[in-house]
Amino acid sequence: MNSAKTLAQPKPWLTEAWDYISEIKNFEREDWFRYSCWIGTITSLLIGVSSFLLFGHSKGVEYPGYVWWIPIGVGMFVTALSIDDIGHRTLYKEDIKSGEIHIHQMIMITAVTSVMALCLCYEHGETFAVAAAALTALSFFYSIIDEALHWHRYLTKGVDRVEMWAHFVAITGHVIMMAAWWHWYREGYPGVAQTVAQLPF
Repeated sequence: MNSAKTLAQPKPWLTEAWDYISEIKNFEREDWFRYSCWIGTITSLLIGVSSFLLFGHSKGVEYPGYVWWIPIGVGMFVTALSIDDIGHRTLYKEDIKSGEIHIHQMIMITAVTSVMALCLCYEHGETFAVAAAALTALSFFYSIIDEALHWHRYLTKGVDRVEMWAHFVAITGHVIMMAAWWHWYREGYPGVAQTVAQLPF
């Protein structure tokens, strides 16, 4: 007689992803408000950056190839977090409240302000470059802590694969976005002056 335990087979990937995303139906009013504010903020960055670059391109501005990795990275960041955050507000809401929520807030603050500082570096690099570097480093530091907390939940409580992969894609997009943006700044923001000159306001 075989006494070995039969391991439960994981759900098919698409089924697991659909079940995870379907948790959005359990949002309460406060969840919708916070979710809309956060995803709306990063979506506005995607729309703003993409619109600026596409407008310049339509006017004949030639950007270095690496610049296009910025909207790609932002797009990965937005898409992944819009999925990841569903589980945070439903399946793992109580776990997040125990302390991880503070890490999320620190990531939000440092991620948003690092981008703002990099934008200000266009005309005031000597003033804002140090702040931009520090805030970028802090956003990555707190993202690493958040990733460790995700893995702790995964290993101890069996958190599903959807959250883990969504978080991986979000961090990958964030790193790609910031690395490309920093290189753009270091190269003198090529293409920005030409695009700004074409703006109708």
